Amino acid sequence: MHAVVAGFVAAVATYLLTPLAIRLAVRTAFFDRPAGYKEHGEPTPYLGGTAIMVGLLTGIAAGGLHRHYVLVVVCAVVVWIMGTVDDRLSLPILIRVTVEVAIGIALAVGGLGWNVFHLGIADGVLTVLWVVGVMNAFNLMDNMDGAAATTAAASALGAACIALLSNQRGPATLCLATAGACVGFLPRNLSSPARIFMGDGGSLPLGLLVGALAMTSVTRDYLGPRGVVIGALLVGLVIFDTTLVIVSRTRAGCSVFVGGRDHTTHRLAQILGAPRNVALTLAGTQLTLCAATIVVAQAGGGWVLASGGVAALFGLVLVWQFETSRRLKVRRLPEMAAQKVQAGTPTAGVRV
Repeated sequence: MHAVVAGFVAAVATYLLTPLAIRLAVRTAFFDRPAGYKEHGEPTPYLGGTAIMVGLLTGIAAGGLHRHYVLVVVCAVVVWIMGTVDDRLSLPILIRVTVEVAIGIALAVGGLGWNVFHLGIADGVLTVLWVVGVMNAFNLMDNMDGAAATTAAASALGAACIALLSNQRGPATLCLATAGACVGFLPRNLSSPARIFMGDGGSLPLGLLVGALAMTSVTRDYLGPRGVVIGALLVGLVIFDTTLVIVSRTRAGCSVFVGGRDHTTHRLAQILGAPRNVALTLAGTQLTLCAATIVVAQAGGGWVLASGGVAALFGLVLVWQFETSRRLKVRRLPEMAAQKVQAGTPTAGVRV
């Protein structure tokens, strides 16, 4: 019940705080302005990440949090501050990566990382790679209205179920608070046109929270390689999208940091139309994947490893289908190679 209360309060608080964040962004001229690859019709307020984080913290305060997991919240606040500054000033990539690596090290040292090899250095390296990878995968997923929030909410719900099944109330509270904050943000983000963007100040801390909670939810009861498989399935959609982008831009001879409409969302939009339809499809897909993950996690280690192999193979086949389908042809923006790719929503709610 504490976890449920945290999720409900986080959703309500975020919903009520989002208009305040919009007003603050307007008053301080904190906009995502149309320029270059950013094709949205007019300046759109940032600070959605602020509404999400304050709403999440409110939910945690209402539901309670075990002191062992305070470190995760502190790290999320640090990343939120960094992401918000990045939205305003465009920080150098080296600063961002340095902070992300430091966060991964802090979680490993604090006993909140992977425990796969039962060897401190190896587990620490895996934890850092996981944290940096998942954070940036969610950042990449923030390329269309509602995409990052719906995917994060679905992944957090899946992690919450795993945590509750193993009687870990601390991670479950954080998971449901994260999911609730995402749900509370969506009404204004999925309006037409979007009234607010979450920006890096939202996508990066959400990526950290989901990645960290996936680790803490499975480590105690699903040790060894199967724990990593379960964690990967819980964030399977953003892993797929990042893989698709890497393959697509490698084949095109472009940097991963070059803007382009080659994400999963952009391709689905050609079939499904409105961003809301794409967001609902993403949520349904990740929820289905999480449900399957919960089932195989209870079935045993062999099933987990087999399911992970099948999912990886299916994902690679799907990547190839997305790349070769004429119906899903993408538009690239190679002229943006020297510019930092940030989230910016076009008139129809699509970003590059």
